[in-house]
Amino acid sequence: MSYFGYVMTHLRKDLQLEWRSRDSINGMLFFSLLVVVVFSLAFDPTAAMSRQIAGGILWVALLFASITALNQAWTREQRNRVLDAQRMSPAPPSALFLGKAIANFLFVALVELVLAPLFIVFYNLHALGQGWLLALVMPLGTWALVCNGTFFAALGLRTRNRELLLPLILFPISIPALLGMMQATTAILSGEFEPSLWIRLLIAYNIAFTTACLLLFETVLSAE
Repeated sequence: MSYFGYVMTHLRKDLQLEWRSRDSINGMLFFSLLVVVVFSLAFDPTAAMSRQIAGGILWVALLFASITALNQAWTREQRNRVLDAQRMSPAPPSALFLGKAIANFLFVALVELVLAPLFIVFYNLHALGQGWLLALVMPLGTWALVCNGTFFAALGLRTRNRELLLPLILFPISIPALLGMMQATTAILSGEFEPSLWIRLLIAYNIAFTTACLLLFETVLSAE
């Protein structure tokens, strides 16, 4: 089987498990919707103000909501000693990581599709900049969250307090990406400055950390 075949096998497995249980998507939807509603009631923003804060609220909601999905993704692998079987299989460890990261990306993207119309309604949004750039910023920002999140969730899998460890590691490392996501989204919505610098930052961040995660995941998987 080719490398791409191994990745697709892991991806199909994760998608089928989530389709049966829907634990990750339901948890993310509930938390992110709660954040959107609470902030809309707390700030009661005007149209001008909403374009300044909506980007930050969106990405913070997705960051916190994705933590539950990232932890649950690897908890499933501990059942029936699936990780032990993965160590003994001929499949490259990086294929397991990439398949699971893509699955988490799809789950978060689905939540974003549900949140998008709600943000438009609650915050009275319309892009004053180049709105089509959101189709680039959203996938780049989402991948930045789930790629590192998937890696560090696996890193803390054997620790006692892995639910607490993941945000403690992920949040500081994600600060450059979060800054890029928020600034690029705000630039597109407000039209006050050019988002190209922040988009390039996201691209460079994703290339660097995706490469590092793929190269180091075998060490994480083999660790006792």
